[in-house]
This record gives sequence, C-alpha cells and structure tokens, in this order.
Amino acid sequence: MTSRIIAVLNQKGGVGKTTTTVNLAHALARMGKKITVIDFDPQSHLAVALGVVSKQRTGIDEIILGHATFAQQQIPVRENLNLIVAGPRLQEIEQLSQGGSHRGDLLRNALMSGTDQRDLVFIDCPPSSGILVANALFAAEELLVPMTSDYLALQGLSHLMGTIKKFETVLNKKYRLQLVMSRYIPTRRLSKDVVSTLKKYFPTQILATPIRETASLAECPSFGKTVFEYRPGWRSAKDFEALAGDFLEGRVM
Repeated sequence: MTSRIIAVLNQKGGVGKTTTTVNLAHALARMGKKITVIDFDPQSHLAVALGVVSKQRTGIDEIILGHATFAQQQIPVRENLNLIVAGPRLQEIEQLSQGGSHRGDLLRNALMSGTDQRDLVFIDCPPSSGILVANALFAAEELLVPMTSDYLALQGLSHLMGTIKKFETVLNKKYRLQLVMSRYIPTRRLSKDVVSTLKKYFPTQILATPIRETASLAECPSFGKTVFEYRPGWRSAKDFEALAGDFLEGRVM
C-alpha cells in the first residue's frame, strides 16, 4: 500500500492551514483512516493544536538529517492519528545554504520508507516559499490549499500557482490540487464573490464544503483539542466531517 502524501500549503499566513490540517486529519482518523500529520513549521503550531509540548522533542528534523526513521518519530496522539513534531533543528534546515538542488529532496528521501503503514500523510507547511516548502513540494503528490474569501488571498493564490507550475515543470509531474474554503463567512457578499471567481479558474478543484468561521475553531488550539473534542456536534465539527467525505470522494462545489 502506498500512502497518499498531501502538502497543506499557502504562502499567505492566516488562511487556516493548521486548523484545516488538524481537524481534517482527525475527521479522517475518526472514519478509520490511518493518518500521520507532520508539523513542518518551525513554529510548531500543529503540535500545540494537538496538545503536544514539543519544545525539546526531536521530530521531522532528525528524519531529514538522517538521524532517525519515520517510524521512530511518530507519536500516537489520537486513535488512528499519529504526529511527527517539527523538532528544534527544523529552523536550521530552513536556513541551509549548501547542497544545491539536493536540499529540496531531503523530505522526499526521508519519506521513501516507513510510510506504507499509513493511509494518508499530511504535511503542514510554513507560510513561506523557502527550502521547507520546496521539500514539501518535492515529497508530495497532492496539494491542499486552504483559502480565505478575500481579494488578498486571491492575489496570494496567483503567486502560489506560479510556484507550483515551476515545480511541476522541474519535477515533470502534475499535482492533484484541491482548494478548501477556510474561515468562510456565508453572509458576506465578498465571500460569494471570491468563490465565484475561484470557480472560474478552478472549476473542479474546490472541495464542496466550506469551513465556516466560528469562535470555537479559534479557541480549540489553546486547549490542545480538535473541534471534535472541544465542540462535538457543533457546526464546525459537522463542516469538517463533511469536508473529510469530500476529500475522500472528490466532491467539489
């Protein structure tokens, strides 16, 4: 069995990458899928959101540097859901200046063995376009791009698509690209306008369920809980359950 490796990325900050990763991954784990999430941001927000204190704990940093294996660094955090933390040396990898194109291949090489016991591996990327994001793009076959419904997000997406196209050319591959509407406010006209614009350019790639903006989604990480633990049965939990189905079945808007 080959794992699906998905990079959750957007070079713009504040679009809900970590919120999407943690809650979608937990939704899929609750459906019985075996999931590993990789905290690929030196700020370690994903670990915090899952209630894991990771300051001195090694993680994906040591896997990339060849000092540990994928299997060794997984921490079971929920049923069917494992976490690999960022690790204190991930920041050093972001600042690597030697090794040329080989620097972009570190994560892909690290994930070539040991992932076959997992159905899905999600890489929660930092909001940048540096060496870590390059590694995620080398390693992943699928991209999940959380989008907020504002015009700055549209501009950011245009820049991101340029980056993705470059990688597709260099690596001679075509990513499976999906967008998810995050922090969506259905009563706002701008939200509908942005979705309408996106549909023109990505007619078959926007997952069917938008994740509505709620206070509970913003509050979850401070308790180290997913929305299913913090507010089970509330609309945010229902949104992510529906999104998980969309993701598995390819349902689009």
